[in-house]
Amino acid sequence: MNQMSPASVSANGRAYPWPRVPAIAICLDGCEPAYLDEAIKAGLMPALERIKAKGTVRTAFSVIPSFTNPNNMSIATGRPPAVHGICGNYLYNPETGEEVMMNDPKFLRAPTVFQAFYDAGARVAVVTAKDKLRSLLGHGLRFDEDRAICFSSEKSDTTTVAAHGIANASKWLGRPVPEVYSAELSEFVFAAGVELLKEWHPDVMYLTTTDYVQHKYAPGVKQANDFYEMFDKYLAQLDALGAAIVVTADHGMKPKHHADGSPNVVYVQDLLDEWLGKDVGRVILPITDPYVVHHGALGSFATAYLPKDADRADIIARLQAIEGITLVIDREEACRRFALPPDRIGDIVMISGENKTIGTSEHRHDLAALNEPLRSHGGLTEQAVPFITNRVLPDQPDAPALRNFDAFYYATLAAAQPAS
Repeated sequence: MNQMSPASVSANGRAYPWPRVPAIAICLDGCEPAYLDEAIKAGLMPALERIKAKGTVRTAFSVIPSFTNPNNMSIATGRPPAVHGICGNYLYNPETGEEVMMNDPKFLRAPTVFQAFYDAGARVAVVTAKDKLRSLLGHGLRFDEDRAICFSSEKSDTTTVAAHGIANASKWLGRPVPEVYSAELSEFVFAAGVELLKEWHPDVMYLTTTDYVQHKYAPGVKQANDFYEMFDKYLAQLDALGAAIVVTADHGMKPKHHADGSPNVVYVQDLLDEWLGKDVGRVILPITDPYVVHHGALGSFATAYLPKDADRADIIARLQAIEGITLVIDREEACRRFALPPDRIGDIVMISGENKTIGTSEHRHDLAALNEPLRSHGGLTEQAVPFITNRVLPDQPDAPALRNFDAFYYATLAAAQPAS
């Protein structure tokens, strides 16, 4: 810590210690804890094995819905969706009838930890796999002082100093822009993180990946093990460079298919049409985004808007009776239990179990691209995620008290420790 640095930085009511060494949080998208266990068992993650032996190993809980955007923004702000406002990838405005992507910073209701550190004089780097998160994660950063870099693998060849803090990140890294549906999209993130740590020396860095591999392959399957073996090599380099690192995930991943491999889905819009009349109710799937090839917009969390004269208790009871639907509650209970913003949630919330997903109408889901049995997330069974720190933190709690959005608090706490 130099003489001009504060002892800590405040963001959304939390104090983050000023790091003496780079503080890094890594979000492994879709990393069910079993992925790490299986790859370690196969002898493919020696660096993570060493880190677990010398550091702190915990399990944390993600926010619900256990989807990408809500959890990434919780990690970025250190707070749940009730504070930052991003409660899904997708938002329905009942006043206009529009369904819109919630990836514009105008939907964000709280500043990020990155902005707080930047404003305090820190150097901040953020690298994300998909560009859908970049503008949210980079909100509040300025790129005119060589103290902020924020870009995605997906659009790395179009970056500029003015908008991203770096010109043509693809050329800078010496790697072509990866295919969006590939493991290489995430590898680009890790490779960029290593080079930024070597060349640019950020105080705070966030690396967040894509769950393409996890949607397709179960823990222990060769393609999944290959992914984590690749990650381990970059993790070894980040650790060797002296950074304090927290490895966590935005959500887990479970098989959501029948024994024959076909998707296991309850189409709730079709049910509401039958019970209330066609299109009188409206089911919203917050997993929906432009990248549905690997999950067909099918997840385990949904919200529904009902007409004012609907018997909400009756609809809840009917949905609760459906096999595989494990929780159906009203808006008020959902917002209380899961810390969600009430104005962005429907009249009811429903969550399906480990092997079931929720759809709208059967004809609206294009499942032709699902060439492996469906794996997805969104519910309570995908809430447990790894939380591994490469430093000893003896007072760190476990789940449910420990949340994935505590990542930067513990990364900066570890990074603030005196040199041993």
